[in-house]
Amino acid sequence: MPDARDLYGVIPYLPSPLTGDGGIDRDTLARLCDYLIGEGVHGLTPLGSTGEFAYLDFDQRRTVVAAVVEAAAGRVPVIAGVASTSTLDAVRQAREWAALGADGILAVLEAYFPVPEDGVVDYFTAVADATDLPVTLYTNPNFQRSDLTLSAIDRLAGHPNIRYLKDASTNTGRLLTVLNSVGDRLGVFAASSHITTAVMLIGGRGWLAGPSCLVPRQSVRLYELCRAGDWDTAMELQRDLWAVNQVFARFNLAAAVKAGLRLQGFDCGDPAPPQAKLDETEITQIRLALERVKAL
Repeated sequence: MPDARDLYGVIPYLPSPLTGDGGIDRDTLARLCDYLIGEGVHGLTPLGSTGEFAYLDFDQRRTVVAAVVEAAAGRVPVIAGVASTSTLDAVRQAREWAALGADGILAVLEAYFPVPEDGVVDYFTAVADATDLPVTLYTNPNFQRSDLTLSAIDRLAGHPNIRYLKDASTNTGRLLTVLNSVGDRLGVFAASSHITTAVMLIGGRGWLAGPSCLVPRQSVRLYELCRAGDWDTAMELQRDLWAVNQVFARFNLAAAVKAGLRLQGFDCGDPAPPQAKLDETEITQIRLALERVKAL
């Protein structure tokens, strides 16, 4: 199995399949993991944004991580999401996911009140100190009340367990600034909000993204073209995949991914309340986008 301390490639943000009574559908999650690994993805991330971590309690989150670790069975690294408004709770999650067999941590800071930079740095440092697993910092300025500033990223890049950064902004220039500043200490990953070929061109290691669950084979192909330096062919494929990203950006991401997966035979249930599921008109847009890239 690839070492999570040398993470790279296409690492899908997994949905959290829910039953009607709010339980975790472990069978569907295991079947999806097996399918994605068979399609060549380089890792799996439970409890990312697509995994609806903000709407799940601790027991639900624990079940999701345990199910993914079991399904992966050492074939690819499992990078489990840790997210909380509380440092103590985030540390508890990190230790529990490590005990369950996760290979790495994706660290997210939730915030109700704004948190000053020192508090942000202290939070991520505590998560990184909690285990010996490699940590990926997650920055998403569109949704996070207290985001990682460039100076905070520079400070955290010196921690031996903090190895990567996943940037979900739409600012590729910011990514280049990060790479110029800490690229020798942190590996940088893109999100579906970025044109991933462009991120690979400037030195990115890959991407962690929910839509990759729906187009894993195409995403892996795009990564391989970028690694080979075949930028013209990569951009041909990127244009089609970008159209998929644009459709998904119009909707609640978890709802859109779950709707698309249902079309592909993976019924992951509805998004966790109070999120709304997509209507038939919206589902038609998802279907057309997937048909365009031969994902249906």
